[in-house]
Amino acid sequence: MPPSFERLLRPALRGFAPYKPGTSVEEVRRRHGIASPVKLSQNENPLGSSPRAMAALASVATLSDYVEDEHHALRERLGRPYGLGAGHVVCGHGSNELIQLVFTAFVDPGDEIVTAHPTFALFRKDADVAAAHTIEVPCRDGVHDLDAMLAAVTPRTKVVFVCDPNNPTGARVERDALFAFADALAPDVLLVLDQAYREYMDVVGTEGVDVLRRRPATLVLRTVSKIYGLASVRFGYGYAMPEIVGYLNRVRLPFNVSRTAAVAAVAALDDHAFVAQTLRSNAAGKAQLTDGLERRGLHVYPSATNFVSVAVPVSGDAAYEALLERGVIVRSGDGLGMPNRLRVTIGTHSDNAAFLAALDGLLATWPRAPVEATP
Repeated sequence: MPPSFERLLRPALRGFAPYKPGTSVEEVRRRHGIASPVKLSQNENPLGSSPRAMAALASVATLSDYVEDEHHALRERLGRPYGLGAGHVVCGHGSNELIQLVFTAFVDPGDEIVTAHPTFALFRKDADVAAAHTIEVPCRDGVHDLDAMLAAVTPRTKVVFVCDPNNPTGARVERDALFAFADALAPDVLLVLDQAYREYMDVVGTEGVDVLRRRPATLVLRTVSKIYGLASVRFGYGYAMPEIVGYLNRVRLPFNVSRTAAVAAVAALDDHAFVAQTLRSNAAGKAQLTDGLERRGLHVYPSATNFVSVAVPVSGDAAYEALLERGVIVRSGDGLGMPNRLRVTIGTHSDNAAFLAALDGLLATWPRAPVEATP
């Protein structure tokens, strides 16, 4: 019998399930022999990548030397639109790394964090790795219940996570409600405001740096993966007070941001034409999907993002598998805390139409009675 190495594993991780990303195009080709599946599962930009970023990447002459670890010029550029200096900015290998650094720097075993449910899965998963206790507060109609989250905070709470707009529901919180929540939260609790989809929100959405100005113990997370179409380069960044940034820099790995990521990011930030084109495409696609799904009698949460969350009359896993067999890749809500829902990325007009057409073929075979809506 082969030896067991379970004794080596930390007890907190023995029931731990690793994060499962969305299904890739290559996997669908292997499993179902579909040459050109429609991928609407990972909230990628259907228009591709920022042309300015791609042009900048072409100018990289060598990858043989270590990049400057401080990335001072890049951090200055990131802070400039908000009147912040480089000391207010921390950079990461995607914003996911910055979430992990929060736990490394601030959270001991047995400490508490407060999150919504459903929300971004890595908040809970990183807490489990840190052997911290997660208090999950159910959403109301897909939106963070900020009053209930505030009531859930205890003297053991170190960090509160607010994902705005929320992944996987797509909903945003009201600005005044978020300001009131931030003002009422104990000043020694870190508020992490994950705004990976901030650029997709309209003008009434909350700018996270405005929360930081009101409340020093705040970290605002952003990324170039979404609207700039740079998911592959892995670059995220955060705004915080210099003392918080310093704590995070103590525990981050050296050279965590590659030269290619830094070059692409700084170029993409000035690609205003691409951002405007993406927003126009997203608005049209959101209307196409939302209207189409509601005409079919399916409930859709109001979305402030580049995806929609739709209720289906079967389990999310069953709907996901059935669509996969028809060459359309979406994300099952069952594993995201949204039973009987799908999370569907807003794609091109033809991609959205292909999804709706595939769904029509399935709705004719599924039960007519709607399932109970998830929170």
